[in-house]
Amino acid sequence: MKALSIPLLCLSLMLGSSAFAQSELDTAIEDLQQRWAVANYEMRGKPRITALQTLTQEAERLTAAYPDHAEAWIWAGIIRSTMAGAEGGLHALAAARAARADLERALAVDPDALQGSAYTSLGALYYKVPGWPLGFGDNDKAEEMLKRALEINPEGIDANYFYGDFLLEQGHRRKAREYLLRAQQAPPRPGRPLADSGRRQEIAKLLKRASSS
Repeated sequence: MKALSIPLLCLSLMLGSSAFAQSELDTAIEDLQQRWAVANYEMRGKPRITALQTLTQEAERLTAAYPDHAEAWIWAGIIRSTMAGAEGGLHALAAARAARADLERALAVDPDALQGSAYTSLGALYYKVPGWPLGFGDNDKAEEMLKRALEINPEGIDANYFYGDFLLEQGHRRKAREYLLRAQQAPPRPGRPLADSGRRQEIAKLLKRASSS
């Protein structure tokens, strides 16, 4: 028994350290989620861009500290994607490319992390970014990614919202409405009331478009 005491102690310390690191990461991710929701849904103009720039820097520090955790890369990608939409122009394309790199890194680490959120966000990028020669937009890749996200999280608000938005942009109103209604009926996400409220407002707007003649 004594011979086992040192290895068991080392293992206990390693497991404790790993749990502590995961707890720190979870806390940091929750903070990014909350502040991103404020920037995305409650801010406009320069204050929004400034807030997103700060969040981008913090996400970069997080990925540097936790390079083997897909959650950090996913949120870095989400924040950069939002930055791309807020900035516009050439700066937007640079932010979108950086977001794509972050999300691809997340998929390489753990494609199922955060219920397939990397697929959802990457799919959104592929249909929102211009195609060649300006950007890397690709509707076929977008649909592939968004369908994969739905396979992982069929009831998710974001997975259904973005696929519905994609279908609406492609002119498939009836099918888009089906997925938007699913998004509208998605269960609330724990600890994310502002993000859910903001997304449901976006869903309502798209449903009006999908229902118009």
